[in-house]
Amino acid sequence: MHIVLQLIPKKYLIGGTLILLGLSGLLIMSTIVAITGEFEKDSQQSDVTEIEGGGIGIGTANVSPQVMKYQPLLEKYAQKHGLDASYVPIMMALMMQESGGRGNDPMQSSESFCGSVGCISSPELSVDKGVLHFKSVLEKAHYDLKLCLQSYNFGGGFINYVMKNGGKYTPELAISFSQLQYQKVKHTGNYHCVRPEMVPYSACYGDALYVNAVLKYYTGTITADGKPAAPASGGSGGKSGVKVIDAGKTLIGKTRYVFGGGRSQSDINAGRFDCSSFVRWAFEQVGMNVGPMSGVTTDTLKTQGQAINPKDMKPGDVVFFDTYKIDGHVGIYVGNNQFLGCQGKTGVAIASMAKGTYFGERFNGRVKRF
Repeated sequence: MHIVLQLIPKKYLIGGTLILLGLSGLLIMSTIVAITGEFEKDSQQSDVTEIEGGGIGIGTANVSPQVMKYQPLLEKYAQKHGLDASYVPIMMALMMQESGGRGNDPMQSSESFCGSVGCISSPELSVDKGVLHFKSVLEKAHYDLKLCLQSYNFGGGFINYVMKNGGKYTPELAISFSQLQYQKVKHTGNYHCVRPEMVPYSACYGDALYVNAVLKYYTGTITADGKPAAPASGGSGGKSGVKVIDAGKTLIGKTRYVFGGGRSQSDINAGRFDCSSFVRWAFEQVGMNVGPMSGVTTDTLKTQGQAINPKDMKPGDVVFFDTYKIDGHVGIYVGNNQFLGCQGKTGVAIASMAKGTYFGERFNGRVKRF
């Protein structure tokens, strides 16, 4: 029988010397900001942050600030374990479901690591082992992403079960596996339905609705084989790259850099941008949505698209620089060691990233093709 489920102020300053020192400090600080002009707005987090991701289909993961802070670690260990970084948004959605980013084991990887709950007390170790486990399950599931996600909850036995019953994840197989396993363990009294809607089916082993529970934090598409997909139409390099550069050049001489600018239509109409909002705007002009107007940052941009070796950069590729932080500045490569970006002293302009220049010394090698 086919089962259809619906997811469901300081006291006085002492002496004129301190006043002068304070004013000097402020002057130095403002000069630094004016020179570098790379400061990206630290997102004022509310309950949920939108994070853009590509690869398995450009989409949006909606996660808490607690999960958001683990993005660099997820990227670090994805690279360490040879997992394409475009899976990071899905793993963030998984973490959101597992723990909301709270506790010492945010990816709930103790059982897969040592066979028992609570053996991991380091969040970084949790991410390390969680990413490794995710990759292992993904490979065993032959890149059936939904099968991978459900097996992260059920365990590897679910993969074997699916392979004997059609070879592909379905919600019905998740329920039937939960039913079978529950019959084996219900006598222990340790298993109870985590979802009331599963009680009528006696599907109380694990969470038979885990896939949808994770994917509710991710809005986007998933390719048929679950593998990272190259951007459509060849991506932002090549002819499409020239188009986005041409679109961006229309703002040269017409804008000024404003920290946190470009995140409202009134800012855009007045020509107020920062580096990441300018990149988002330029791509929008050629029909590519690379993030929400109000939430795009260098950190959201770097999770998107296809990683490119710097030796293979093409016009239209997105390049990142380590300024006030890792990936603190971003722009669009135009060729000949130059990029188009919104910088502090110039607003939107073409700048050099050749060796020996300010940006050339700060280019960190991260190149993404949208």
